[in-house]
Amino acid sequence: MSDGCCGPAAIEIEQFLAPAQADALPIVVIGAGPVGLAAAAHLAERGLNFLILEAGQQVGASVAQWSHVRVFSPWKYNIDAAARRLLQADGWTEPDADWLPTGAELLADYLAPLAKHPAIAPRLRLGVKVTAISRLGYDRVRSSGRDDVPFLLRLSDGEELQARAIIDASGTYDTPSALGANGLSAYGESDAAAFVDHALPDVLGIDRDSYAGKHTLVVGAGHSAATTLLALAELQDAQITWAIRAGGASRTYGGGDADALPARGALGTRLRAHVDSGRITLVTGFYTHSVTPIGGGLKVISRDPSGAEQSVTADRIVAATGYRPDHSIAAELRLDLDPILGSTRALAPLIDPNQHSCGTVPAHGEAELAHPEAGYYAVGVKSYGRAPTFLMATGYEQVRSVVAALAGDWQAARDVQLDLPKTGVCSTDLAEAQEQRVGLATGISGGLLAAPLPLVTVASDGGSCCG
Repeated sequence: MSDGCCGPAAIEIEQFLAPAQADALPIVVIGAGPVGLAAAAHLAERGLNFLILEAGQQVGASVAQWSHVRVFSPWKYNIDAAARRLLQADGWTEPDADWLPTGAELLADYLAPLAKHPAIAPRLRLGVKVTAISRLGYDRVRSSGRDDVPFLLRLSDGEELQARAIIDASGTYDTPSALGANGLSAYGESDAAAFVDHALPDVLGIDRDSYAGKHTLVVGAGHSAATTLLALAELQDAQITWAIRAGGASRTYGGGDADALPARGALGTRLRAHVDSGRITLVTGFYTHSVTPIGGGLKVISRDPSGAEQSVTADRIVAATGYRPDHSIAAELRLDLDPILGSTRALAPLIDPNQHSCGTVPAHGEAELAHPEAGYYAVGVKSYGRAPTFLMATGYEQVRSVVAALAGDWQAARDVQLDLPKTGVCSTDLAEAQEQRVGLATGISGGLLAAPLPLVTVASDGGSCCG
């Protein structure tokens, strides 16, 4: 073995790896949610070798955690085109295109059949967590010959796999944003974890006992917070406090009866009525600073930028504060991340939530998702970093373009198109018609609300959109 630096040693590594035929290795998809399985469908359709690694014990593991929630987008926007072709060829009956599915329906009627398809099932491994990705024989610093060697994936059980390319659709559901108002964890937040739930707990279903007869503090101003607040309001013996940083809740209330989206407007109208009646106590200008156990409950202290403090004492907290990407598994890869959002730099201006809602994000694909590390792509909600403007339809077009590029079909990869709801925002104007069709919300955990159905746009891994 040469003891020289950066010269002979590098040559030895390249010679050692030369026999490996990277093109014969699989393309590894990380995550078997809607976008990960869509990637698999496109890979299967193009006849490419692939492997799907899912950390959960089922496909759509994150979707299963919000299975009681009905999404804004109807079925026609929630089914990937390649997945549809595979399923229909196998005798699948597509759901009503205009129906707004729950997470449970998304799993049962689409993701589960897709995962069982003979083109995908043999290539799917469940309960397999990827802990690190690198290049075989290379750390992040070494450059010569880098693009010619396979990726190395290390799994939680110590197994190592090699891959030709990686499509990371692992999502962000396991990395919620901190409760603290400054992007940092609140003091005492980790110690209070047993009393803190993140977005969209099943308040009227399996989680009912955690909230019935309790005082719950909901922190957040998006649709996920609104959905949880409306569910809590149905528990007659529950006390509810809603804390937001803003000076008022008009952003959450939306346009009410004047809203172009009837369901979204109705959600805001119902929420406002509960606040006006005193059923929900709204606390504004609340900047969570610390969480302290006190008398069997939690004392949550707000400290605003001026130093002024206020506090709320509650039994439980729902932190509907969004999600953020975790790129730590790719620490030895060369990523070019936007310093604000954590997406690629090329994608950041297209999804900036200061400029865009879900429906105004332009079509984008391989070109905007590419990193300096050739062959690695983060797709789906993870690709958006901290931007809450993601829709499943967007992720489907991403993976169509990426897979085309990996197949060498650059014309298809660059021909990106995106068909979003005509409303141009994070919902659909079909919601009111569906409320009339289903009446009370009887299909969601035994009835999500005994009032018109609350709807929330949910990203492919569970992160709520446009909140």
